[in-house]
Amino acid sequence: MDYKKVKTETSAVTRQKDKFYEQTGNIYETIVILAKRSNQIGSDIKVELDQKISEFAPTSDNLEEVFENREQIEIARFYEGLPKPTLLAVNEFLNGEIYFRNPHKEMVK
Repeated sequence: MDYKKVKTETSAVTRQKDKFYEQTGNIYETIVILAKRSNQIGSDIKVELDQKISEFAPTSDNLEEVFENREQIEIARFYEGLPKPTLLAVNEFLNGEIYFRNPHKEMVK
């Protein structure tokens, strides 16, 4: 998923708690789902950022030649401006874009 194109808030917003347990029936289960999805999004963004920054990494390992790389700084600033992974996960959950299942509930049925 392209997280750069997702339109969501970039800061925390007060929400109605009823929306969070409509799908699961349990607020704590919803929190676990959001935490796991947030970790997935965060690791995806980190891998993508590391790949882009490594393209501009200097080839020599000389400590005396430390200099600012404008491309790396611009890339880092862009990723800092993206919404936090938790906000992206909440947005996906409220829009019904997250698939989840609870194997313990399936065994009980």
